[in-house]
Amino acid sequence: MAYEIIISDGASDDATLEEAHAIGCQVVRTLRGRGLQLAAGATEARGDWLLFLHADTSLDPGWWGAVKEFMDNPNNLYKAAAFRFKLDDDDWAASILEALVHFRSKVLSLPFGDQGLLISRHFYHDIGGYMPIVLMEDVDMVRRIGGKSIHHFDIDAVTSSDRYRRDGYMFRPLRNLLCLTLYFLGVPTRLIHKLYG
Repeated sequence: MAYEIIISDGASDDATLEEAHAIGCQVVRTLRGRGLQLAAGATEARGDWLLFLHADTSLDPGWWGAVKEFMDNPNNLYKAAAFRFKLDDDDWAASILEALVHFRSKVLSLPFGDQGLLISRHFYHDIGGYMPIVLMEDVDMVRRIGGKSIHHFDIDAVTSSDRYRRDGYMFRPLRNLLCLTLYFLGVPTRLIHKLYG
């Protein structure tokens, strides 16, 4: 199966572009902001299916078989899928956070962007794609997809724990919860972004 890897760069000032070109990735340059970057990457993509991953996330072995099986099922044309959240840290605090995220994802049907998102191009465009917002673009997208239309892969999306170690395993999730609450209360994302930092 043919595939393309697109790096959507938000005005980075490191070696991202050089490294991406060196390994044969297509690069899209846009303004900084996850919603803008994800939307720009999707616009450039040519495939029938789109798999969105954050730069600090990688998928465990076995992901391709699960993804291919999902894509090959015609009943999934109007569904999406996300992976299981995992941090690259064996600390007990990381394990607790992973369990809480698992609850949020499965029970509340609210996976976040660091769990990846697989969606058909057709469905992506039908629901309007990623909005050009600086924060909560993943929550906005998942709400439009609908909880009953999200499949949860039993495969880890391993995310860097650097931000959690830096900010604290208690502070960062609490800040995320506050931002999510403000979003559901209708506070504009540009104001939430100032709090998020």
